[in-house]
Amino acid sequence: MTEQQIEQELIKNLTDLKYVHRQDIRDRATLEANFREKFEALNRVRLTDGEFSRLLEQIITPDVFSAARLLRERNSFERDDGTPLFYTLVNIKDWCKNTFEVVNQLRINTDYSYHRYDVILLINGVPVVQIELKTLAISPRRAMQQIVDYKNDPGNGYGKTLLCFLQLFIVSNMSDTWYFANNNNRHFSFDADERFLPLYQFAGDDNKKITQLDRFADYFLAKCTLAEMISRYMVLVASEQKLMVMRPYQIYAVQAIVDCIHQNCGNGYIWHTTGSGKTLTSFKASTLLKDNPDIEKCLFVVDRKDLDRQTREEFNRFQEGCVEANTNTAALVQRLLSDDYADKVIVTTIQKLGLALDAGNPGNYKEILNSDDKKYGGTGVTNGTVKAKKGPMHGFDQHISLTLPPLSTIYLSVPAARKPKAEKPTTEKAADKPAQAAKKPAAKKAAKPTAKADAPAAEAKTQAAPKRRGRPPKAKTTV
Repeated sequence: MTEQQIEQELIKNLTDLKYVHRQDIRDRATLEANFREKFEALNRVRLTDGEFSRLLEQIITPDVFSAARLLRERNSFERDDGTPLFYTLVNIKDWCKNTFEVVNQLRINTDYSYHRYDVILLINGVPVVQIELKTLAISPRRAMQQIVDYKNDPGNGYGKTLLCFLQLFIVSNMSDTWYFANNNNRHFSFDADERFLPLYQFAGDDNKKITQLDRFADYFLAKCTLAEMISRYMVLVASEQKLMVMRPYQIYAVQAIVDCIHQNCGNGYIWHTTGSGKTLTSFKASTLLKDNPDIEKCLFVVDRKDLDRQTREEFNRFQEGCVEANTNTAALVQRLLSDDYADKVIVTTIQKLGLALDAGNPGNYKEILNSDDKKYGGTGVTNGTVKAKKGPMHGFDQHISLTLPPLSTIYLSVPAARKPKAEKPTTEKAADKPAQAAKKPAAKKAAKPTAKADAPAAEAKTQAAPKRRGRPPKAKTTV
């Protein structure tokens, strides 16, 4: 098959996936006109020609990272009358509800020539994916090199037009298909013989690679799948001003974690090897759960202090200020009790969490759920019923000790708070006590019986006295 035939076959596949083929979009002017139509419909506004020109000047940037943030956030624009317009480029609340279009053979002029792009995918009029195709006899690496050459060409369309919003590149020769994230030039270098770009091949949830272009389109380019890939499974590393796309097995791991929690399936485990991106998987799962209003806290528990620091630094590398250090157990307790959105994701050690689980009320704390129980597939380390111990800790008079397996969830039934003790006698009652004590000896002396009257009672007491070892006690008699 020729390159043109492969292109037409891909477009037919995309139209079957409910993409709209826009054959009328062939250059920069028609691309911007289509974007204006979609922008005004999404934000329910009518812009003047001057306002639209100023909007393009404001949003088009050669900085790939800034454009990626702009694509995902709510922004503002000052209209001609001075009023602010708050807008989004796409429907960021539900990406699946955007319009999806496909454009082919788009030509964009540069300062010295023009570039022609095989296939471009638009979400709400914004170019987000570029697909470069080659024949079966040519390696996809040549398509990768072509993209790099386009980006290095002075005055190229990637930095001067709406193509600055491209998030993903896909290259294929029909039988071998790869994809990778767009980035600024310092993170975007490639040589056909010695590659440096982080390249990926898509795979199913059984980890079998999907390299054929038609099957790749069915799985990866389905509208909602592509929308989720861009909105949920790409990471903007703020500290490095870099875009990252998650590997397929990381995506399936995050999906499994989120689905397990939503369906209340108990616990589970994700099996990853060293260097496979476990921290990134945990970070993305945490941030997705953080945006769920039904979830109050998301705790990432590690078993060593150095892992606490390392994980926290990695989380903050992916997103600045994502988590804060818990300098002591009191700070952890404060964040656990906080309703602040910033304290929704917490990274801590298992030891510090154990100290934070204090018992405010005396009594027995019964373990009603332990995700490490054998019936959930755990090791069977449980606590049963734990009695609160006296001893001040973190402002409480009682505390309990628990065995917490790594990454486990434990629920305890809390005993009801006891009623406060009766108040001490008032000052007047306390002042009456010495007077009452002074009267007692006199009353006792007046009631003292005679010896004869008391003799039978003394004899009875002697007989009823308990037996003791050694010498028997002398009977007490009243003289």
